[in-house]
Amino acid sequence: MKFNSSVARLAIAQALSGANSTVVYATGAIIGNMLSPRPELATLPISLFVVGMALSTLPVGMLARRFGRPAAFLAGNACGVLVGLLAALALVNQSFALYCFSMLFGGAYAAVVLTFRFAAAECVGPEEKPRALSLVLAGGVAAGIVGPQLVSATMNLWPPHAYAVTYLGSAAVAVLSAIVLRGIKFQVRTTGSRSSRGRPIREILRQPQLMVAMLCGVVSYMMMNFMMTSAPLAMELCGIPRLYSNYGIELHVIAMYAPSFFTGRLIARFGSPAIVLAGLALTGLAALAGMSGMTVNHFWVALILLGVGWNFGFLGASAMVLTCHAPEEGPRVQSLNDFVVFGAMVLGSFVSGSLLSAFGWTTVTSLILPPVILAAAALLWLQWTSVAPSRQHCD
Repeated sequence: MKFNSSVARLAIAQALSGANSTVVYATGAIIGNMLSPRPELATLPISLFVVGMALSTLPVGMLARRFGRPAAFLAGNACGVLVGLLAALALVNQSFALYCFSMLFGGAYAAVVLTFRFAAAECVGPEEKPRALSLVLAGGVAAGIVGPQLVSATMNLWPPHAYAVTYLGSAAVAVLSAIVLRGIKFQVRTTGSRSSRGRPIREILRQPQLMVAMLCGVVSYMMMNFMMTSAPLAMELCGIPRLYSNYGIELHVIAMYAPSFFTGRLIARFGSPAIVLAGLALTGLAALAGMSGMTVNHFWVALILLGVGWNFGFLGASAMVLTCHAPEEGPRVQSLNDFVVFGAMVLGSFVSGSLLSAFGWTTVTSLILPPVILAAAALLWLQWTSVAPSRQHCD
Protein backbone atom coordinates (compact mmCIF):
# COMPACT_ATOMS: atom_id res chain seq x y z
CA MET A 1 0.00 0.00 0.00
CA LYS A 2 1.30 3.44 -0.93
CA PHE A 3 1.89 5.95 1.84
CA ASN A 4 -1.36 7.58 2.87
CA SER A 5 -1.09 10.56 5.24
CA SER A 6 -4.59 10.02 6.64
CA VAL A 7 -3.88 6.39 7.49
CA ALA A 8 -0.59 7.49 9.07
CA ARG A 9 -2.39 10.08 11.19
CA LEU A 10 -4.90 7.48 12.33
CA ALA A 11 -2.07 5.10 13.24
CA ILE A 12 -0.33 7.79 15.32
CA ALA A 13 -3.61 8.72 16.98
CA GLN A 14 -4.20 5.04 17.70
CA ALA A 15 -0.85 4.95 19.48
CA LEU A 16 -1.61 8.01 21.58
CA SER A 17 -5.26 7.29 22.30
CA GLY A 18 -4.66 3.62 22.91
CA ALA A 19 -2.22 4.58 25.66
CA ASN A 20 -5.18 5.89 27.66
CA SER A 21 -6.92 2.52 27.56
CA THR A 22 -3.66 0.82 28.49
CA VAL A 23 -3.34 3.06 31.55
CA VAL A 24 -6.85 2.06 32.64
CA TYR A 25 -6.24 -1.66 32.17
CA ALA A 26 -2.89 -1.49 33.96
CA THR A 27 -4.21 0.46 36.96
CA GLY A 28 -8.00 0.08 37.11
CA ALA A 29 -8.22 -3.11 39.18
CA ILE A 30 -5.33 -2.08 41.43
CA ILE A 31 -6.85 1.36 42.12
CA GLY A 32 -10.23 -0.31 42.56
CA ASN A 33 -8.67 -2.58 45.18
CA MET A 34 -7.17 0.49 46.90
CA LEU A 35 -10.39 2.53 46.98
CA SER A 36 -13.28 0.06 46.98
CA PRO A 37 -15.10 -0.80 50.21
CA ARG A 38 -15.11 -4.54 49.35
CA PRO A 39 -12.52 -6.71 47.54
CA GLU A 40 -15.06 -8.10 45.05
CA LEU A 41 -15.62 -4.55 43.73
CA ALA A 42 -11.98 -4.15 42.71
CA THR A 43 -12.65 -4.66 39.00
CA LEU A 44 -15.82 -2.51 38.98
CA PRO A 45 -13.96 0.50 37.48
CA ILE A 46 -12.87 -1.55 34.47
CA SER A 47 -16.38 -2.98 34.18
CA LEU A 48 -17.77 0.56 34.02
CA PHE A 49 -15.08 1.39 31.47
CA VAL A 50 -16.56 -1.35 29.29
CA VAL A 51 -20.09 -0.10 30.01
CA GLY A 52 -18.98 3.29 28.72
CA MET A 53 -17.73 1.63 25.55
CA ALA A 54 -21.02 -0.23 25.03
CA LEU A 55 -23.23 2.79 25.73
CA SER A 56 -21.21 5.03 23.40
CA THR A 57 -20.96 2.91 20.27
CA LEU A 58 -24.39 3.67 18.83
CA PRO A 59 -24.26 7.43 19.64
CA VAL A 60 -20.77 7.56 18.11
CA GLY A 61 -22.14 5.95 14.94
CA MET A 62 -25.02 8.44 14.82
CA LEU A 63 -22.62 11.34 15.34
CA ALA A 64 -20.39 10.09 12.52
CA ARG A 65 -23.35 9.65 10.16
CA ARG A 66 -24.77 13.08 10.84
CA PHE A 67 -21.67 15.25 11.22
CA GLY A 68 -18.84 13.07 9.87
CA ARG A 69 -16.10 11.09 11.58
CA PRO A 70 -14.01 14.17 12.57
CA ALA A 71 -16.82 15.30 14.89
CA ALA A 72 -16.89 11.86 16.51
CA PHE A 73 -13.11 11.95 16.91
CA LEU A 74 -13.27 15.34 18.64
CA ALA A 75 -15.96 14.12 21.03
CA GLY A 76 -13.79 11.11 21.85
CA ASN A 77 -10.76 13.23 22.65
CA ALA A 78 -12.88 15.43 24.91
CA CYS A 79 -13.89 12.30 26.82
CA GLY A 80 -10.21 11.34 27.02
CA VAL A 81 -9.39 14.62 28.71
CA LEU A 82 -12.35 14.25 31.08
CA VAL A 83 -11.41 10.76 32.23
CA GLY A 84 -7.89 11.91 33.03
CA LEU A 85 -8.98 14.94 35.02
CA LEU A 86 -11.82 13.22 36.87
CA ALA A 87 -9.74 10.14 37.74
CA ALA A 88 -6.94 12.32 39.08
CA LEU A 89 -9.44 14.25 41.20
CA ALA A 90 -10.89 10.97 42.47
CA LEU A 91 -7.46 9.75 43.54
CA VAL A 92 -6.70 13.00 45.34
CA ASN A 93 -10.01 12.76 47.21
CA GLN A 94 -9.84 8.97 47.63
CA SER A 95 -13.29 8.68 46.04
CA PHE A 96 -14.14 5.27 44.65
CA ALA A 97 -17.47 6.55 43.28
CA LEU A 98 -15.86 9.40 41.32
CA TYR A 99 -13.16 7.10 39.97
CA CYS A 100 -15.83 4.68 38.75
CA PHE A 101 -17.78 7.57 37.18
CA SER A 102 -14.67 8.75 35.34
CA MET A 103 -14.32 5.33 33.75
CA LEU A 104 -17.56 5.86 31.80
CA PHE A 105 -15.83 8.68 29.90
CA GLY A 106 -12.78 6.49 29.45
CA GLY A 107 -14.95 3.84 27.84
CA ALA A 108 -16.56 6.41 25.55
CA TYR A 109 -13.09 7.50 24.45
CA ALA A 110 -12.06 3.91 23.80
CA ALA A 111 -15.19 3.33 21.72
CA VAL A 112 -14.27 6.24 19.46
CA VAL A 113 -10.66 5.07 19.19
CA LEU A 114 -11.79 1.65 17.98
CA THR A 115 -13.60 3.30 15.05
CA PHE A 116 -10.19 4.38 13.73
CA ARG A 117 -9.82 0.95 12.11
CA PHE A 118 -13.02 1.41 10.09
CA ALA A 119 -12.18 5.05 9.37
CA ALA A 120 -8.91 3.91 7.78
CA ALA A 121 -10.89 1.79 5.32
CA GLU A 122 -12.62 4.99 4.17
CA CYS A 123 -9.29 6.66 3.38
CA VAL A 124 -8.15 4.12 0.74
CA GLY A 125 -9.40 2.14 -2.24
CA PRO A 126 -11.31 -1.15 -1.87
CA GLU A 127 -8.30 -3.39 -2.44
CA GLU A 128 -6.29 -1.65 0.28
CA LYS A 129 -8.91 -1.82 3.05
CA PRO A 130 -7.55 -4.85 4.99
CA ARG A 131 -4.01 -3.46 5.11
CA ALA A 132 -5.17 0.05 6.05
CA LEU A 133 -7.27 -1.42 8.83
CA SER A 134 -4.37 -3.48 10.16
CA LEU A 135 -1.81 -0.66 9.84
CA VAL A 136 -3.93 1.60 12.02
CA LEU A 137 -4.18 -1.09 14.68
CA ALA A 138 -0.40 -1.46 14.41
CA GLY A 139 -0.20 1.98 15.99
CA GLY A 140 -1.25 0.23 19.15
CA VAL A 141 2.29 -1.16 19.45
CA ALA A 142 3.40 2.27 20.59
CA ALA A 143 0.38 2.42 22.91
CA GLY A 144 1.61 -0.77 24.51
CA ILE A 145 4.87 0.98 25.33
CA VAL A 146 3.65 4.51 26.07
CA GLY A 147 0.83 3.46 28.42
CA PRO A 148 2.74 1.20 30.84
CA GLN A 149 5.81 3.42 30.75
CA LEU A 150 3.61 6.40 31.60
CA VAL A 151 2.27 4.42 34.57
CA SER A 152 5.73 3.32 35.75
CA ALA A 153 7.22 6.80 35.40
CA THR A 154 4.40 8.71 37.12
CA MET A 155 2.59 6.42 39.55
CA ASN A 156 4.68 7.57 42.55
CA LEU A 157 5.45 11.17 41.53
CA TRP A 158 2.89 12.47 44.04
CA PRO A 159 3.43 10.07 46.99
CA PRO A 160 0.24 10.88 48.93
CA HIS A 161 -1.85 10.24 45.81
CA ALA A 162 -0.52 7.30 43.78
CA TYR A 163 -1.43 7.34 40.07
CA ALA A 164 -2.93 10.87 40.15
CA VAL A 165 -0.12 12.25 37.96
CA THR A 166 -0.54 9.24 35.67
CA TYR A 167 -4.09 10.26 34.81
CA LEU A 168 -3.16 13.91 34.38
CA GLY A 169 -0.58 12.70 31.87
CA SER A 170 -3.20 10.65 30.06
CA ALA A 171 -5.36 13.78 29.70
CA ALA A 172 -2.44 15.57 28.05
CA VAL A 173 -1.95 12.64 25.67
CA ALA A 174 -5.63 12.92 24.64
CA VAL A 175 -5.07 16.57 23.69
CA LEU A 176 -2.06 15.59 21.58
CA SER A 177 -4.13 12.94 19.83
CA ALA A 178 -6.78 15.53 18.90
CA ILE A 179 -4.08 17.63 17.22
CA VAL A 180 -2.82 14.66 15.22
CA LEU A 181 -6.32 13.79 13.97
CA ARG A 182 -6.81 17.15 12.29
CA GLY A 183 -6.49 17.08 8.52
CA ILE A 184 -7.63 13.51 7.82
CA LYS A 185 -9.23 13.15 4.38
CA PHE A 186 -11.79 10.45 3.60
CA GLN A 187 -12.49 8.91 0.20
CA VAL A 188 -15.90 7.66 1.35
CA ARG A 189 -18.65 10.05 2.36
CA THR A 190 -20.21 8.91 5.67
CA THR A 191 -22.92 11.56 5.96
CA GLY A 192 -25.95 11.87 3.78
CA SER A 193 -29.72 11.85 3.38
CA ARG A 194 -32.05 9.07 4.39
CA SER A 195 -32.29 7.92 0.77
CA SER A 196 -28.58 7.07 0.73
CA ARG A 197 -28.57 5.05 3.94
CA GLY A 198 -28.72 1.66 2.19
CA ARG A 199 -30.65 -1.44 3.19
CA PRO A 200 -32.71 -1.82 6.36
CA ILE A 201 -30.62 -3.09 9.24
CA ARG A 202 -32.81 -6.19 9.58
CA GLU A 203 -31.95 -7.21 6.05
CA ILE A 204 -28.25 -6.70 6.67
CA LEU A 205 -28.39 -8.78 9.85
CA ARG A 206 -29.85 -11.74 7.96
CA GLN A 207 -26.42 -12.42 6.45
CA PRO A 208 -24.89 -15.51 8.10
CA GLN A 209 -21.35 -14.19 7.56
CA LEU A 210 -22.15 -11.00 9.47
CA MET A 211 -23.69 -12.91 12.37
CA VAL A 212 -20.70 -15.26 12.63
CA ALA A 213 -18.29 -12.30 12.32
CA MET A 214 -20.06 -10.55 15.18
CA LEU A 215 -19.96 -13.72 17.30
CA CYS A 216 -16.22 -14.12 16.69
CA GLY A 217 -15.65 -10.45 17.47
CA VAL A 218 -17.60 -10.80 20.71
CA VAL A 219 -15.67 -13.88 21.83
CA SER A 220 -12.26 -12.50 20.80
CA TYR A 221 -12.73 -9.20 22.60
CA MET A 222 -14.78 -10.43 25.55
CA MET A 223 -12.38 -13.23 26.46
CA MET A 224 -9.36 -10.95 26.09
CA ASN A 225 -10.97 -8.36 28.36
CA PHE A 226 -12.15 -11.02 30.81
CA MET A 227 -8.61 -12.34 31.30
CA MET A 228 -6.72 -9.06 31.05
CA THR A 229 -9.00 -7.32 33.56
CA SER A 230 -8.13 -9.84 36.25
CA ALA A 231 -4.45 -10.36 35.45
CA PRO A 232 -2.90 -7.30 37.21
CA LEU A 233 -4.92 -7.91 40.37
CA ALA A 234 -4.22 -11.65 40.27
CA MET A 235 -0.50 -10.91 40.04
CA GLU A 236 -0.72 -8.54 43.00
CA LEU A 237 -2.64 -11.11 45.05
CA CYS A 238 0.16 -13.58 44.28
CA GLY A 239 2.69 -11.14 45.75
CA ILE A 240 4.17 -10.17 42.38
CA PRO A 241 5.46 -6.53 42.42
CA ARG A 242 3.46 -3.95 40.48
CA LEU A 243 6.41 -3.23 38.22
CA TYR A 244 6.14 -6.78 36.85
CA SER A 245 2.42 -6.30 36.44
CA ASN A 246 3.05 -3.15 34.39
CA TYR A 247 5.55 -5.04 32.23
CA GLY A 248 3.02 -7.82 31.77
CA ILE A 249 0.40 -5.39 30.48
CA GLU A 250 3.04 -3.78 28.27
CA LEU A 251 3.91 -7.15 26.71
CA HIS A 252 0.22 -7.92 26.31
CA VAL A 253 -0.64 -4.68 24.52
CA ILE A 254 2.39 -4.97 22.25
CA ALA A 255 1.29 -8.52 21.43
CA MET A 256 -2.19 -7.17 20.69
CA TYR A 257 -0.99 -4.71 18.08
CA ALA A 258 2.44 -5.78 16.75
CA PRO A 259 0.98 -8.51 14.49
CA SER A 260 -1.04 -5.80 12.73
CA PHE A 261 2.03 -5.02 10.61
CA PHE A 262 1.35 -8.26 8.73
CA THR A 263 -2.18 -9.35 9.71
CA GLY A 264 -3.63 -7.47 6.72
CA ARG A 265 -1.40 -9.43 4.34
CA LEU A 266 -2.37 -12.69 6.04
CA ILE A 267 -6.06 -11.83 5.63
CA ALA A 268 -5.54 -11.01 1.95
CA ARG A 269 -3.68 -14.28 1.38
CA PHE A 270 -5.61 -16.78 3.50
CA GLY A 271 -8.96 -15.08 4.02
CA SER A 272 -10.35 -13.55 7.20
CA PRO A 273 -12.08 -16.73 8.51
CA ALA A 274 -8.76 -18.61 8.63
CA ILE A 275 -7.11 -15.76 10.55
CA VAL A 276 -10.01 -15.57 12.99
CA LEU A 277 -9.73 -19.31 13.59
CA ALA A 278 -6.02 -18.94 14.32
CA GLY A 279 -6.82 -16.14 16.76
CA LEU A 280 -9.35 -18.26 18.60
CA ALA A 281 -6.81 -21.09 18.86
CA LEU A 282 -4.23 -18.72 20.38
CA THR A 283 -6.79 -17.42 22.86
CA GLY A 284 -7.44 -21.01 23.91
CA LEU A 285 -3.71 -21.56 24.38
CA ALA A 286 -3.56 -18.41 26.53
CA ALA A 287 -6.21 -19.92 28.78
CA LEU A 288 -4.24 -23.15 29.07
CA ALA A 289 -1.08 -21.20 29.91
CA GLY A 290 -2.94 -19.31 32.62
CA MET A 291 -4.25 -22.55 34.08
CA SER A 292 -0.81 -24.17 34.18
CA GLY A 293 0.78 -21.94 36.84
CA MET A 294 0.90 -18.59 38.65
CA THR A 295 4.50 -17.48 38.31
CA VAL A 296 5.52 -14.26 36.55
CA ASN A 297 6.44 -16.24 33.44
CA HIS A 298 3.07 -18.01 33.37
CA PHE A 299 1.25 -14.68 33.54
CA TRP A 300 3.43 -13.11 30.87
CA VAL A 301 3.17 -16.03 28.43
CA ALA A 302 -0.60 -16.13 28.88
CA LEU A 303 -0.91 -12.37 28.30
CA ILE A 304 1.27 -12.49 25.17
CA LEU A 305 -0.73 -15.37 23.66
CA LEU A 306 -3.93 -13.57 24.59
CA GLY A 307 -2.77 -10.41 22.83
CA VAL A 308 -1.86 -12.12 19.56
CA GLY A 309 -5.09 -14.14 19.71
CA TRP A 310 -7.09 -10.93 20.10
CA ASN A 311 -5.32 -9.34 17.14
CA PHE A 312 -6.05 -12.20 14.75
CA GLY A 313 -9.57 -12.79 16.06
CA PHE A 314 -10.77 -9.21 16.32
CA LEU A 315 -9.06 -7.85 13.21
CA GLY A 316 -10.16 -10.83 11.14
CA ALA A 317 -13.74 -10.46 12.39
CA SER A 318 -13.64 -6.72 11.58
CA ALA A 319 -12.48 -7.54 8.04
CA MET A 320 -15.42 -9.94 7.72
CA VAL A 321 -17.80 -7.17 8.79
CA LEU A 322 -16.41 -4.87 6.07
CA THR A 323 -17.49 -7.36 3.40
CA CYS A 324 -21.08 -7.37 4.61
CA HIS A 325 -22.16 -3.78 3.95
CA ALA A 326 -22.08 -1.12 1.24
CA PRO A 327 -20.07 2.07 1.89
CA GLU A 328 -23.13 4.14 2.82
CA GLU A 329 -24.16 1.47 5.34
CA GLY A 330 -20.75 1.45 7.03
CA PRO A 331 -21.16 3.63 10.14
CA ARG A 332 -24.53 2.05 10.95
CA VAL A 333 -23.38 -1.55 10.65
CA GLN A 334 -20.00 -0.90 12.26
CA SER A 335 -21.49 0.87 15.28
CA LEU A 336 -24.04 -1.93 15.72
CA ASN A 337 -21.25 -4.50 15.53
CA ASP A 338 -19.23 -2.65 18.17
CA PHE A 339 -22.31 -2.23 20.36
CA VAL A 340 -22.86 -5.99 20.36
CA VAL A 341 -19.15 -6.67 21.01
CA PHE A 342 -18.81 -4.20 23.87
CA GLY A 343 -22.23 -5.00 25.29
CA ALA A 344 -21.17 -8.62 25.67
CA MET A 345 -17.90 -7.49 27.25
CA VAL A 346 -19.84 -5.82 30.06
CA LEU A 347 -20.90 -9.20 31.40
CA GLY A 348 -17.36 -10.54 31.36
CA SER A 349 -15.98 -7.46 33.06
CA PHE A 350 -18.55 -7.48 35.84
CA VAL A 351 -18.10 -11.14 36.74
CA SER A 352 -14.30 -11.39 36.40
CA GLY A 353 -13.55 -9.61 39.67
CA SER A 354 -16.01 -11.62 41.74
CA LEU A 355 -14.87 -14.88 40.14
CA LEU A 356 -11.24 -14.04 40.84
CA SER A 357 -12.06 -13.17 44.45
CA ALA A 358 -14.18 -16.28 45.01
CA PHE A 359 -12.49 -18.99 42.94
CA GLY A 360 -9.06 -17.74 41.87
CA TRP A 361 -7.11 -17.19 38.68
CA THR A 362 -7.28 -20.79 37.44
CA THR A 363 -11.09 -20.71 37.31
CA VAL A 364 -11.09 -17.36 35.52
CA THR A 365 -8.82 -18.67 32.77
CA SER A 366 -10.64 -22.01 32.42
CA LEU A 367 -13.92 -20.24 31.64
CA ILE A 368 -12.39 -18.84 28.45
CA LEU A 369 -12.37 -22.21 26.69
CA PRO A 370 -16.12 -22.89 26.13
CA PRO A 371 -16.88 -19.58 24.29
CA VAL A 372 -13.75 -20.01 22.16
CA ILE A 373 -14.85 -23.50 21.12
CA LEU A 374 -18.36 -22.21 20.31
CA ALA A 375 -17.05 -19.40 18.09
CA ALA A 376 -14.63 -21.74 16.31
CA ALA A 377 -17.47 -24.20 15.65
CA ALA A 378 -19.65 -21.43 14.16
CA LEU A 379 -16.80 -20.30 11.92
CA LEU A 380 -16.12 -23.83 10.70
CA TRP A 381 -19.83 -24.26 10.02
CA LEU A 382 -19.83 -21.09 7.93
CA GLN A 383 -16.88 -22.28 5.87
CA TRP A 384 -18.30 -25.79 5.50
CA THR A 385 -21.64 -24.54 4.18
CA SER A 386 -19.88 -22.03 1.89
CA VAL A 387 -22.55 -19.41 2.55
CA ALA A 388 -20.26 -16.51 1.70
CA PRO A 389 -16.57 -16.92 0.80
CA SER A 390 -14.44 -14.47 2.71
CA ARG A 391 -13.20 -12.63 -0.36
CA GLN A 392 -16.58 -11.95 -1.90
CA HIS A 393 -19.12 -9.31 -0.98
CA CYS A 394 -21.98 -10.97 0.87
CA ASP A 395 -24.78 -8.79 -0.44
